[in-house]
Amino acid sequence: MHSTNALPIKRLNAAVLRGLMLALVVSVAAPPLAHADYNLPSLGDTSSSIMSARQEHQLGRAWLSMLRGAVPTMDDPLLKDFIEGHVYSLVETSQLADRRLAFVLIDSPELNAFAAPGGVVGVNGGLFLNAYTEAEFASVMAHELAHLSQRHFARNLEQQERMRIPMMTAMLAGVILAAAGGGDAGIAALASTQAAAIQEQRRFSRQNEQEADRIGLINLERAGYDPEAMPDMFERLAQMGRFNRTPPEFLLTHPVTQSRISDSRNRAEQLKNGGQRDSVEYQMMRARVQLRHEQSPGLAAQRFRILLDEHEGDHAAARYGLALALTLGGQHDEAVGVLEPLLAAQQGNVAVNLAAAELDINRGDLDQALARVDRLLQVNPDNYPLQEAKADILLRARRYADAEQVINRLASQRDSDPDVWYLAAEIRGLAGNIIGVHTARAEYFMLAGDLDQAAEQLDLAAMRAGDDYVRRARIQARQEYLIEQRAIIENL
Repeated sequence: MHSTNALPIKRLNAAVLRGLMLALVVSVAAPPLAHADYNLPSLGDTSSSIMSARQEHQLGRAWLSMLRGAVPTMDDPLLKDFIEGHVYSLVETSQLADRRLAFVLIDSPELNAFAAPGGVVGVNGGLFLNAYTEAEFASVMAHELAHLSQRHFARNLEQQERMRIPMMTAMLAGVILAAAGGGDAGIAALASTQAAAIQEQRRFSRQNEQEADRIGLINLERAGYDPEAMPDMFERLAQMGRFNRTPPEFLLTHPVTQSRISDSRNRAEQLKNGGQRDSVEYQMMRARVQLRHEQSPGLAAQRFRILLDEHEGDHAAARYGLALALTLGGQHDEAVGVLEPLLAAQQGNVAVNLAAAELDINRGDLDQALARVDRLLQVNPDNYPLQEAKADILLRARRYADAEQVINRLASQRDSDPDVWYLAAEIRGLAGNIIGVHTARAEYFMLAGDLDQAAEQLDLAAMRAGDDYVRRARIQARQEYLIEQRAIIENL
């Protein structure tokens, strides 16, 4: 809802990204280092892993910051909240021991999802476009969580003689290349040159894929979903692979064979069926992604109208999507008429009320928008999308001190979310909190992979802190953390 033009962003440019990828790939070709260089156990020591869970966590978080700096991500609180909530519900019934997850929502219509070492879960917007039901979406995420719970990345390293951490960085480099996707000729050339090596390093073994399918199916059923959704999704993926000249990235790293479809179908039939297949909430999230990747709001409105007509007006997600498209296209009066039945039927629905608040904002009624959000916050005081919406409305109303209180509370709850820190920097600047601007920018740049900018912002904050011992201590703690992060990345 908010503008993101106020804070200068330093994304990794093409040259930097090419250098980063080349360094990672070259590290794979380099001779293996002695064990002492990484303080890792011998491959022959069966009582310990070649990479500890702590090392995986550190590597994953460092890599995530590089990924965020290299690919476009989606700042959509509703979509992010949906993904996080539903993945954590799957985690509750999974075998995952380390549940410190981090999420990234990549702004791409291509179908892909991945789980990287250290609990990093990535989702392309294209997964919503290609998973037709919530259960299908959940089946992909359950499969990825199974890769994490079984530590397939680390186990793959054990099977590769003495490749260890350089091997891991190559697998992660491949994900960045895929997510960056073809926009730069240099990146594309590098990708084609190293494609065979990186793809093979990233590809899970057939045994690991079968294990992730089996464990994912069990988790899917335990979480209350229909396990048949997994083979259904596999069949659609197989069709996409047959009829598309360029298969989705997900298929390159998770090949779908007929035997794999049959095996998952047989296993699903042995589990308890009758679980959840779909939800209105999921279809509303799909509508948001469909609108984002449609050619124009007008064309999106046309498609949602057709769907609504086919269901004689009784299709909540199509009505929701149509209201969003009309609002985006400036057809506010018509949007009000479309949204009213949905508001009456789903008074407590956060997505519907935020759509109404967005419409209020576009019509210039900030008081009405704020009243809607406050009403829901009384029931859901910690709701992430509602809190960010309130901060944004207060910002638009130039109530900067009030907006700062809201965004500071949200930043304390979501201290690993770069989008929240981005908005915090904008609000603090307008509220006159200059030290707060620098610290928020530092957090944003750390999470977005630009450690030089982060260090510069912390230095500026420290200079302004003067004799304030408490503030200086907090800033120094973040400077020390930044040094640790830089050391981890440099050791990649």
